[in-house]
Amino acid sequence: MAFQSSLAMSNNVAQITLSGELDASSAPQFRTSIEEAAAQQAKRIALMVKDLEYISSAGLRVLVFARQKMGSSVDIYLIGAQNQILDPIKQSGLMHSLYTADSYDPKVLETF
Repeated sequence: MAFQSSLAMSNNVAQITLSGELDASSAPQFRTSIEEAAAQQAKRIALMVKDLEYISSAGLRVLVFARQKMGSSVDIYLIGAQNQILDPIKQSGLMHSLYTADSYDPKVLETF
């Protein structure tokens, strides 16, 4: 499946939906979404990854970039991540700087 990334902003929450395979060829598209969220001064990022099938080391590097670009005051959530996505994130140690949830509730993220 071809990679797709889309950004929607609502009440200072950047909702970035990712689907397909996040690898070296698609990582720049994800990075662009992160940069757009930063430019719009997002207070939280919800990464909607239910339909993300694969993440390579290039995708993990964009997650590291997101953490650095947004700073420690911006919470980053992985929503709906499957094991094939969670496992490399856990192995890399990135789980310590992300939150996970099975589903997205905008009211919860907007009230923090």
